[in-house]
Amino acid sequence: MLNKVDFDFFKSSAQHKETTSFDKENPEKEIHQSTDSVYFLPTSTTNQIIEHSTYYLSYSEPHEQAEWVAYELKKEHITGGNNKRPYFNQDPKVSTESAHWNNYKNSGYTRGHLLPAGDRTFSKEAYDETFYTSNISPQKYELNTGIWNSLEMRVRNFVRKNGKVYVVTGGVLEENLKTIGKEKVSVPDYFYKIILFENNRNYKMVAYLIPHEENERKPLIDYIVPTDSIEKLTGIDFFYFLDDTVENELEKSVDYEWFGK
Repeated sequence: MLNKVDFDFFKSSAQHKETTSFDKENPEKEIHQSTDSVYFLPTSTTNQIIEHSTYYLSYSEPHEQAEWVAYELKKEHITGGNNKRPYFNQDPKVSTESAHWNNYKNSGYTRGHLLPAGDRTFSKEAYDETFYTSNISPQKYELNTGIWNSLEMRVRNFVRKNGKVYVVTGGVLEENLKTIGKEKVSVPDYFYKIILFENNRNYKMVAYLIPHEENERKPLIDYIVPTDSIEKLTGIDFFYFLDDTVENELEKSVDYEWFGK
């Protein structure tokens, strides 16, 4: 769980971090997260929370990947798109060292982004940071390029029309998962993505839980579940800084009409 030290650190960061406004002429300038984004972080079961310029993650050393990646997505973040695709690199901020990309080589699995590179096209630095191996998980090609990609595009399309959202995403990490590579990177049986939308302090939430299977593609609405069910699977408390009444109501809901099918 997120202990008091972690909370104080993030609260202090939110109060004192300097932010910049978006500058279309110099997109590199806006690489800082908004000061309220830290209040939407989940709890951590690993006590290794990493802060990058535009996202946070909780790294699980036993599984050699993040148990969650949390970030804010705004219209400005998905402008541009002319960034050269870099190589995958180990995350220099992970104290136990994140897994090497070689673990994925000839494994039968792709290096699946948790925070999509397509969500950070506005800045070369922000784009390149999505290629840390702490931000990837083994995914079958059919999932990575199929329903998972469709969900990522759905989120971006919603943001273009409606403004910013907060996203938490990851694989369900549990015992006795299949592993790949010398470092035994876990292969999740399920992946989740939770989207929170706020408009004038009115909140909407939708959660997806997608099996890691090579099955026939289904509509996205078939994968909508209550956020509560993902919390039970992962042991993670999502968006716990919300008022308890609001949080409980949102996490029981499977309403998707506001987000689309």
